[in-house]
Amino acid sequence: MTQPRPISAAMIARSHGVGEPRWSPSGALLAWLDSWDGRTDVVVAAADGSAPPQTVTADFAVTPAGAYGGGGYCWVTDDSLAVAGADGRLAIVDAHGGLVRVLSDRGQAYAPAASIDGRRIAFTLETDDACDIAVVPADGSQWPRKVSGGADYAWDADWSPDGRTLAWHEWDLDEMSWDASRIAIKNVDDPNEDARPTIVAGGPNEAVGQPRFSPDGAHLAFVSDRTGTTAIWIARATGREPRLLVEEAHDHSEPAWGPGLRTYAWSPGGGAIAYCRNEHGFGRLVLKALDSRDEPIGLAKAWHSGLAWSNQHGIVAVRSGARTPSTVTLTDPRTKDRRAIARGPVGGFEATGLVEPEPVTWKQGRATVHGLLYRPAHSALGANTPPPLYVHIHGGPTSQFTAAWNPRVAFWVSRGWAVLAPNYRGSSGYGREYAQGLREQWGVVDVADTAAGVRHAIAEGWCDPQRVAVVGGSAGGMTVLLLCALHGDVVRAGVSLFGVTDLFDLAATTHRFESRYLDALIGKLPADADRYRDRSPITHAHEIRVPVLVLQGDEDRAVPKPQADAMVDAMRSAGAPVEYHVYEGEGHGFRKLANVVDELERTEAFLGKWLLNR
Repeated sequence: MTQPRPISAAMIARSHGVGEPRWSPSGALLAWLDSWDGRTDVVVAAADGSAPPQTVTADFAVTPAGAYGGGGYCWVTDDSLAVAGADGRLAIVDAHGGLVRVLSDRGQAYAPAASIDGRRIAFTLETDDACDIAVVPADGSQWPRKVSGGADYAWDADWSPDGRTLAWHEWDLDEMSWDASRIAIKNVDDPNEDARPTIVAGGPNEAVGQPRFSPDGAHLAFVSDRTGTTAIWIARATGREPRLLVEEAHDHSEPAWGPGLRTYAWSPGGGAIAYCRNEHGFGRLVLKALDSRDEPIGLAKAWHSGLAWSNQHGIVAVRSGARTPSTVTLTDPRTKDRRAIARGPVGGFEATGLVEPEPVTWKQGRATVHGLLYRPAHSALGANTPPPLYVHIHGGPTSQFTAAWNPRVAFWVSRGWAVLAPNYRGSSGYGREYAQGLREQWGVVDVADTAAGVRHAIAEGWCDPQRVAVVGGSAGGMTVLLLCALHGDVVRAGVSLFGVTDLFDLAATTHRFESRYLDALIGKLPADADRYRDRSPITHAHEIRVPVLVLQGDEDRAVPKPQADAMVDAMRSAGAPVEYHVYEGEGHGFRKLANVVDELERTEAFLGKWLLNR
């Protein structure tokens, strides 16, 4: 039997990203974001397929989704869109192509939302020391005015159908939005411009998000973890009398690492909601009527993001899974029929032997730890031999590895590596209590849980015990370095991509969004200085004996390059085998085509040298 061919680095680098599909007001047009080689654009197509897709932002690149961005555009009319530019500006763009007018050029604009009449745009306006909701006329006749009420962060504004009230998500920097946040509403036509918004949900021990009015104006929906899972709640339009849409042991949203998150969508009439349910790392699109006691109706397996619902055409979303390359997909909620609109990844992935992961658990002390395991069809070490193990550690650290499309994982599985993706305590997707498991324990629990997962994998015979690599980016890179230092008996090599190395330096230099994140994850300075010192990888650099590859962007604002420089110097001084490469013009993550190819090929050569003797 012929083995499937492996995935190439070029296949990953030359693939496009697709996201944020949105219907035009009439439903006649459909737009989505297309990302490639470090740039993001808006693409518009006829909803019925009568006209081919065309890029409409050739001279105005869109703010990229992910890595703290998102919410790149919204429809204003069938002829125009409001676009948040990569250069920070908010502008009106013609739906057939071309920049029409600039509405804001101060700070960075995100997540525009147009009133139903198309006359006003609400958006997130972030500057060096503030992040507010602002409103601007779509005709550009006035400059934006702030309407939010002084929270440190406010984003994801949504208009009531009558165009008078805004709802948004806000929080203060002593917590992150997934720890404690609020839903605010305000009548923006109140003659008292200094009137403060009304808080209708959230608080010190509750995380909320994604406020959205129903199309009929009767209700306001939002997500909240007040009952232990991040579930959808329905309230009156005033925010009063909130109730659960459905009570179930599954999260309905992930942490908001950027604006524009849409894990659910109202039906056009306001009588039902479609949402993506997180089933322990696996996604499912489901439908729930507001006035029915029936169980939610399953529409499709796989992860569905960026949901939007049109009366004429159905539910559009980006659908992805471990064997499902990310595709803009239209689902009919009545028949469950599905139609692909646009695919991001290049062709050929399906011929490489893509595999579905299996959920696995293991014990660390009395705690049960979750993860996903990918078993290769063949071992890189030869027939009838256990495969090497690639331990993929997610970033955040408040995040989750899911069974969504991940070509980098598929890259290694196609080469005969088993992949273990730990969702250590502190990961999202398993309820609030589990997600709060890193409270003042980052650098301890994540490391212990992952090390226990590696030992479990060895005991179960999932891998060759002498060929275990740990790989992670950002927060995951910190866990990688600590594993290399403290668990060198089971870890044989590490790859840190823009990983955190010095917690004191991170607290002083990271960007505003995460400027107080460490208060919750480690503790407060100066009282908890010992924790910052003990959990910083650079403190343990002299203990590292296994080979380490460090990859870093020189324009990273979240984890600045000096963090990597200092760690590399310290490891080399202690005699560790270290390879180091810096990518020019890259930030917190690598997007340029040539750099993506180099990252994968450099990592493959590194692990081949040290673990496969190649």
